[in-house]
Parts: sequence; structure tokens; C-alpha cells
Amino acid sequence: MNTVHVAVLGGSGYTAVELMKILLRHPQARIVAVTSRERQPVSDYHPSLYGRIDLQCEPFDPDLLQKQGVQVAFGCLPHGTSIEAVGPLIARGIRVVDLSADYRLRDPALYAEWYGETHHDKHNLSHAVYGLPELYADHIRTARLIANPGCYPQTAILGLAPLLQKGLIEPTGIIVDSKSGVSGAGRSLKLTTHYPECNENFSAYSVGKHRHAPEMEQILADAAGGPVQVLFTPHLVPMDRGIFSTIYATPTRPVAETELLAVLRQFYAGKPFVRVRDGLPATKDTAHTNFLDLTVRVVRGKVVVLAAEDNLVRGASGVAVQNFNIMHGFPETTALL
Repeated sequence: MNTVHVAVLGGSGYTAVELMKILLRHPQARIVAVTSRERQPVSDYHPSLYGRIDLQCEPFDPDLLQKQGVQVAFGCLPHGTSIEAVGPLIARGIRVVDLSADYRLRDPALYAEWYGETHHDKHNLSHAVYGLPELYADHIRTARLIANPGCYPQTAILGLAPLLQKGLIEPTGIIVDSKSGVSGAGRSLKLTTHYPECNENFSAYSVGKHRHAPEMEQILADAAGGPVQVLFTPHLVPMDRGIFSTIYATPTRPVAETELLAVLRQFYAGKPFVRVRDGLPATKDTAHTNFLDLTVRVVRGKVVVLAAEDNLVRGASGVAVQNFNIMHGFPETTALL
């Protein structure tokens, strides 16, 4: 197979270093460029890559990336910034896997409502494909622009989509109660993620206004065939990485755990990175992997879905490479197992 030349945009952050670690062991990928606002060696940002990558970060320049033969760019940029980079890359024939939120919400008005700014690239938004392989692999294969999914939404979407599709749970009144490690907040300094603030502490944040809620509802509506209502509350846990979600839904009829587990297993048969378990998931079981672990319980007439993933790998960089593999016809598990 031919080697695909790739660029990593926004090379200083946590998702970027996880992405580069995966790509460095990918037999068909070659990192030829890394961008950042500061010109300095990649290993200065990420000492764990010392001796493994000798590139220097350069300012974003789409013409230079084209001259360097970049075929795919992974965008590890903040929302709002990605919009400025994606259009010029697509115009130069470079395919993009965007890890920001800029192309996840299909309705630009919804983006403006939740992100507080106008979407300036409606043309590319109109053909962006939501990059959740278990649901949209057929569209991902030919896409020019992948909107990599958010970390929290994957636990909710993958946990609920099969049950909604089968009409086994009500599409309203769904509660998604999620906990994330501190790396989910990114590498930029913030008071809430300062060590004395978050260590030995447990807290909710963005109650009723987290931007991942409309993303969950949009994709779950595809599965349900109609509107879905989610009440989502995220929490910050004093650990480096990992997400655990406990999801509550009302069944449309009396159901047994065995039936629900069978539905999940059938839906994810042949999907290598979703593990439907009899036992309870835990963040340590998925840490540093691209697996998302699921199970389901029936408690006092309610359906309780439990899901765990690594927020930096499955929640971001790992699923980005999974999308990259599908886009190029490589085995889906390449560099991820």
C-alpha cells in the first residue's frame, strides 16, 4: 500500500501528541508537517517524542503543506480556528479530519447559538461527515472533510443509538451523567484545571449549557428517526484521563437486560472498538486504547447504560485514525491495536 503523507495542525496540545504517537506506528502514514504558532521542535512541546520525530513546528501555511505533498491534515485546533484552516486545505485537494467542534453541528444557526459565533464556512459544513465509524463508515470512506466526534457524545451515542433504533427506549427524558479526567479540558491554563483547584475535588460544570448536548441530540435523532431530548451534565474528576457515563432512559415496554445486551451485541458485531460487556466498564479498562466499553442494566423499570472510554484516544485521536483508516481502505484497526 502507498504511504499517505499527513500533517498535524495545532501540534502543541494533548490530542496532537496522542495522534502523533499513533501515526508514528502506522505503517501507511508519514507525518511530514506539524503546525503551531511557535517555531520550535515538536519534541520541545512533547518530550515523550524526543528521538522519534525530528520535525519543527511551523506556522500554518496551506500552500507550503500542498508543496510538502500533504494528502490528509488532522486538525487539532480550537473551535473557531479550524474554520479558518479547513477551507484553504479542502480547496487544495487535501482531505481533513477535523478534531474541533467546527463541523459537527449541521445547522449553522445551532452552531452560532451554542458556540457564540457565526459559522464562516457553510459550504464545507454542508458536506462534512460526522466521523463516528460505527454509524457512518459508508460516508466516511469518500469524505473530503470528517468532523471528528466529541469525547462525551461518543459514550452517549454509542450507548443509546441501537436502543433508539429498535424503539426500545423513549426519545425524551434521557439523562446522560458523565465524568471526565482533567485532560479533557485541554492543555491551556485555566483556573479550574489548576492543580490545587481540581486535585481532591469533584465538581459539575456547564450544567444545562454544555456544547456536546446538541451534538448528542443531532446524531441520536438519526438513529431514532425523530427528535431526541437529552439532559446532559458533565463532571470533572481528579484523574488524568478517561470518561465514564451513566445514562438513564425509560423503556417503551417491559424489557430484560438479556434482550438489551443482545441488541447491543448484534448492532456492534464486527465493530472492533466497541466492546459490549456483561460486567461493569471502568476507565482503567479502556485507558490508552481506542476501545469504548458498554453494558446495560434494568433498574426499577429504567434502562441504565454504562460506558467508558479514554477521552484522548477513543474520544479524539484514536477515532481520528480509525476514520483515516476507513478513508484509505486500510484495516480499521491499523496502528490502534
